Amino acid sequence: AVPEGVWLYPEDQISDLPLRMLAAEITREKLFLRLHQELPYGLTVETESWDEFENNDVRIQQVVYLRRPQHKAMCLGKGGQRIKEIRETAQRELEHLLERKVHLFLHLKVRENWIEDPERYRYLGLEFNA
Repeated sequence: AVPEGVWLYPEDQISDLPLRMLAAEITREKLFLRLHQELPYGLTVETESWDEFENNDVRIQQVVYLRRPQHKAMCLGKGGQRIKEIRETAQRELEHLLERKVHLFLHLKVRENWIEDPERYRYLGLEFNA
């Protein structure tokens, strides 16, 4: 067992990740769970914007970066049904986590070399030396 110690974060803070990154990871998890092995692990999610409103709702826009154009069709599914289900599942979890209404918008973009993009690592708080 780990000995008890002092709180390093506020008691109501569930993670040390900023909420924007945590939201992106929740969506990424839902993509992996829904797509299983149909899509290689060559995708990532970034929270592009986070807007809070006076009524306490939050509007979150995220971009799903894919490495290949054919992956976009896999994520969309027939008539956009697959990405709709993924968005709804992620939105429900975010609403539960944030304890408020969430309006989640997902945009799929192909960026073949996102893994080598230094900007991606800066977003994560890391340095990238090419």
